Amino acid sequence: MQRCTIRFGGLTAVSELDLHIGGDELIGLIGPNGAGKTTAFNMITGVYQPTEGEIHFGGTSLAGQAPQEITGLGIARTFQNIRLFPSLSVFDNVRVAFQLRQKTGLFQSLLRGAAFKRNEQQIESEVLEILDIFKLGRFRHTMSKNLPYGDQRRLEIVRALATKPRLLLLDEPAAGMNPTEKTELTRLIGFIKDKFRISVLLVEHDMKVVMGICERIVVLDHGIKIAEGSPSEVRNDIKVVEAYLGDKHLKKAAADADSSPAD
Repeated sequence: MQRCTIRFGGLTAVSELDLHIGGDELIGLIGPNGAGKTTAFNMITGVYQPTEGEIHFGGTSLAGQAPQEITGLGIARTFQNIRLFPSLSVFDNVRVAFQLRQKTGLFQSLLRGAAFKRNEQQIESEVLEILDIFKLGRFRHTMSKNLPYGDQRRLEIVRALATKPRLLLLDEPAAGMNPTEKTELTRLIGFIKDKFRISVLLVEHDMKVVMGICERIVVLDHGIKIAEGSPSEVRNDIKVVEAYLGDKHLKKAAADADSSPAD
């Protein structure tokens, strides 16, 4: 993102935001409520078009690209509120993500010929493989709405990964989780980055999660980037401390992250 600004009427939600994400980086995007974090996600994924500025991905401009086109370029995301297909099985929730890479056309699908069957067998194999990687294979026939909350969050991440992204955007994945689930999520995000060799941009309010896994952190306040750096640099930045209404919240989370046992 290069000097991206977006306005809604007279409200400037994000102002002149510069954000560079390198290959295989895990970056945190933090800030108080209303800071513009999800709005930045929505600009990257084509939900909103920036009023000013440019967004490029792999040398391609995202200007005017629809969300599904941006997904096709290699950017996938999750949402603050889980957006699964509640009445579809776990298998089918992941299966729909493979539509992006469907090799057979409508005519072949209607005829259900040999090429269509081979493609379907390949997709089924890949769906089962990724479900097994994330320990969801035993739930393949379960409707997603019947999964425990933590597994629903994991399934949403798996569905995003099924599009084979190069950049994964996670929007508050720890929301609603208990401490044990948050610890598992932290390990899961690190596993995803290492196994799939992709970049991850994480929006999260839980500072223990952010400080524990992010290599670089960008801080927004009222739509303006006020700090950027390593976790240690960010937690000692006076502007960040002020944005979080005092240093107790931020430094306690940082201390908790430092004292957590290594995996």
